[in-house]
Amino acid sequence: MNTAEKIIIYQVFTRLFGNRNPRCTSNGSLAENGCGKMNDFTPQALKEIRKLGATHIWYTGVLAHATQTDYTKYGIEKNHPAVVKGKAGSPYAIRDYYDVDPDLAVNVRKRMGEFEALVERTHAAGLKMIIDFVPNHVARQYHSTAKPEGIRDLGEDDDTSMDFSPNNNFYYLPGQKLAGDVNLYDEQAGSYEEMPAKATGNNRFDAYPTPNDWYETVKLNYGVDFFHNTGCHFSPAPDTWHKMKDILLFWAGKGIDGFRCDMAEMVPCEFWGWAIPQVKAQYPELIFIAEVYNPNEYRNYLYNGHFDYLYDKVGLYDTLRAVIGGYASATAITSCWQSVNDIQDHMENHDEQRIASDFFAGNATKALPALIVSACMNTNPMMIYFGQELGEPGMESEGFSGRDGRTTIFDYWSIDSIRRWNNHGRYNEHLLNAKEKGLRHFYRHVLNLCNSEAAIARGCFFDLMYANLNGWQMNEHKQYAFLRKYDREVILVVANFSDLDSRISVNIPQHAFDYLQMPAFTRCTAQELLTGREEVISFNPNTPTAIDVPAYGGKLLKIKF
Repeated sequence: MNTAEKIIIYQVFTRLFGNRNPRCTSNGSLAENGCGKMNDFTPQALKEIRKLGATHIWYTGVLAHATQTDYTKYGIEKNHPAVVKGKAGSPYAIRDYYDVDPDLAVNVRKRMGEFEALVERTHAAGLKMIIDFVPNHVARQYHSTAKPEGIRDLGEDDDTSMDFSPNNNFYYLPGQKLAGDVNLYDEQAGSYEEMPAKATGNNRFDAYPTPNDWYETVKLNYGVDFFHNTGCHFSPAPDTWHKMKDILLFWAGKGIDGFRCDMAEMVPCEFWGWAIPQVKAQYPELIFIAEVYNPNEYRNYLYNGHFDYLYDKVGLYDTLRAVIGGYASATAITSCWQSVNDIQDHMENHDEQRIASDFFAGNATKALPALIVSACMNTNPMMIYFGQELGEPGMESEGFSGRDGRTTIFDYWSIDSIRRWNNHGRYNEHLLNAKEKGLRHFYRHVLNLCNSEAAIARGCFFDLMYANLNGWQMNEHKQYAFLRKYDREVILVVANFSDLDSRISVNIPQHAFDYLQMPAFTRCTAQELLTGREEVISFNPNTPTAIDVPAYGGKLLKIKF
């Protein structure tokens, strides 16, 4: 991995990316609504994603997961509809860790070959490839038909008479049948029966999950006894540890560049500390990204679990969301980075509800200052979700997921903005409106600056907010300012979360000049990196730097010395 490169991840939900059907119906089947394929990621598509500024592409939903679509003619067992969410199914309810999802293949029988070709195309486009690893839970009817010879299936050797055993892959409720408030009956398939019931994926250790639980999944057993308070049984390494390590090695052997590990904090950190070094011993360039929501566990999963990066969902993402929405001050960004300052290089942002949805900002333009902050603030990775750069609102009611401001992960569907950008495989802007084009150009400009400017890619960071509080020169609740410096270049970054064009003056304290070893100038010429224009500014501790910043925008003023 090039440590001088700032990682920019383009996350894409593989099933939806290439679907061109403009008339999808709610709860539509595969035959009715269609499905995108791995082959839709053509050299042209990948070239445009690379031009956007991405260094990595995260293909979400590649592993075979439970679905209501019938693939029995290909030797794939049918899943009971009562334990599948949506017609397409959740990509986080894995039914076979060793298989590619058949929905994504043009030729289902050659789906692994199509995946391997996707790896090659991705690399040929100058992108690195990340896929999901879902280690905490699997589909209720998990069964691998694609596992290599000699591999024992999950649960194949379990003693189902025991609620817990370090040698079991699942947790059981002996003598109890799966029940609860979930409707386990389907008119065509009849009743789904599970006896004994298995514990549900979201740590539900009884036989009665509700519709709000992850009822379509079962929890994997990594040696933690949740039933008898006997603690952790990690020595010798439990059977599940070995099986999951083998799965990681299998996919690493396909030439991918990294894993995004779903709900990694629900798996004991000790497992990661055991498995990741063994995988990296064979594939040292592989990166591991953990989904961890508890800030108290951040350092544990980095230092003891050996993860390369963590999601900063409850940190920077939630803070910026609050600032965009107007119910938090921009000063909150300072305390946000301070809480993870020692591990800032390992933190990464994570998008959830669509920014342009009515449930978030209602307008993608409002998030542009947040883009400037999250992309330019430090050397840590940056991630965007496909369609974000086009202002995709995600306000359709696709089926199981409902109208929630999120692009569905459960249904067969087509994304309007992505479909028009696709433009029958051309991947151009001809069918985009002016606002979408402008938004995409802004994203492309900012994301490419992340690696074309050394100060952003690998420079020092200095927060200026403490010197700009309670003053008339700058509204600290609506503007956020900081410096990035590398070698003999410094960039003054100002983000404006206000809906008004603003004339502000930024105090740059003497400590900043001392700490970053910068010369002071009464007057100097700075290049504004978002427009390319030059501006004459003061850059010294005695005179505030006057700047005009546009509404919902910002400036990046680069000074060479």
